[in-house]
Amino acid sequence: MMAADLPDLCREALGAARDGEAVEAYASHARRMHVKVRGGEVQQLSRAETRGVGVRLIAGGRLGYAYAADPEPGEVAGLVARAREMAAFATPDEHNALPEAQAAEPIPELYRSSQAALDPEPKVATALELERATVASDPRVGQVEDAMYGDAVSRVAVASTTGTVGEYERTDCWCAVTALAVEGDETQTGYAFRLGHELDDLDREACAAEAALRGSRLLGASKPASARGPVVLDPHVAVAFLGVLAGALSAESVQKGRSLFADSVGETVAAPGVVLVDDGRLVDGPGASPFDDEGVPSSRTVLMDGGVLLGFLHNTYTARRAGAGTRSTGNAGRAGYRSPPGVGTTNLYLDAPDGIDPSGILHRADGGVYVQEVSGVHSGASSISGEFSVGATGLRIEGGELTEPLREMTIASTLPEMLKAISALGSDLRFFGGAGSPTVLIGEMTLAGT
Repeated sequence: MMAADLPDLCREALGAARDGEAVEAYASHARRMHVKVRGGEVQQLSRAETRGVGVRLIAGGRLGYAYAADPEPGEVAGLVARAREMAAFATPDEHNALPEAQAAEPIPELYRSSQAALDPEPKVATALELERATVASDPRVGQVEDAMYGDAVSRVAVASTTGTVGEYERTDCWCAVTALAVEGDETQTGYAFRLGHELDDLDREACAAEAALRGSRLLGASKPASARGPVVLDPHVAVAFLGVLAGALSAESVQKGRSLFADSVGETVAAPGVVLVDDGRLVDGPGASPFDDEGVPSSRTVLMDGGVLLGFLHNTYTARRAGAGTRSTGNAGRAGYRSPPGVGTTNLYLDAPDGIDPSGILHRADGGVYVQEVSGVHSGASSISGEFSVGATGLRIEGGELTEPLREMTIASTLPEMLKAISALGSDLRFFGGAGSPTVLIGEMTLAGT
């Protein structure tokens, strides 16, 4: 039997709704491929396909949810019945509601038909090419830990009894490599990756050169003396801290009393030059989509402007709970069809339209430290208190150049202190997952060493 189309499955769910019930169906289908190579040979080649439907039902303020993997036509009505049964045991909540229908502007650039039809051979060749280029980038890089390529072709459909209806498809691909730089008995690793919507978006040569450089320049690293001075955060490091900050900017966290910014709207929480944005329509970011996971159109939400906190990210539930005048920001997010929507970021990034060249930032940070890697951010940083203590690796900055490699440093501070100490942003915005940042200069910070 031919599988039903996603919109047909959604319509089946709506047809099973009873009077007084609000029903929403979320359907998704994805094909994924992953290649890992090492030593010129394919170590892993896997393909996976997932397809399913989740149904959310609200009646009398009570919410029920049910889902099924790869349902056949006729089975979705049973999901509605199961969701109805679950709702009967739930606690009423006046804020449970589905969003009213809103038209979402399509983003056709998210889908590339040539990528969707791409054969496995060029994908495997990309991973092998990435490994060869990485080893050739620096004589100290004799091998890689692994070189990888991955992609996904996915489609989403949402429909509800409030009139919401929408669907979109997208293609995504990425490549990554971890270089092993060796000198004597010492080995250092350097990681780099690239992402895009089709294979031609991936600059494999640049990815290889970056990984080799990041590994080789750390060879011979020593533990520095503790000092206080300017600190430059690599974009990858800055994004790690943004990931913690994202939790504090979710209205869900605020309403649960788990955000350090809960009572700070309208207050200055960062340096004057800080503009923090979540933009679900930024095609260059990996989190773009025409609408969120409950069908609300995606949008550009400015969270901080001039260092002032303007608000939080909302889905329909948190907006209703926040009170009159608050609307969803289009930030309903799911882990997939198996879960109802929570609140999530799309493309969260530090916006720096007047950012300076990274070399200019190094000149401003003379005598300071460039932090290339941090460890323990997720376990050592809290979005509730804002405090953090993480390990760091990097290089000393002298005369506007990166010089002596440094290791076994510790950075300990708070997110508000770090945000208020930002004195410059680079012009090199990069996304790593759903967050992006340019190079960031922290005017003064303590790094603990010996």
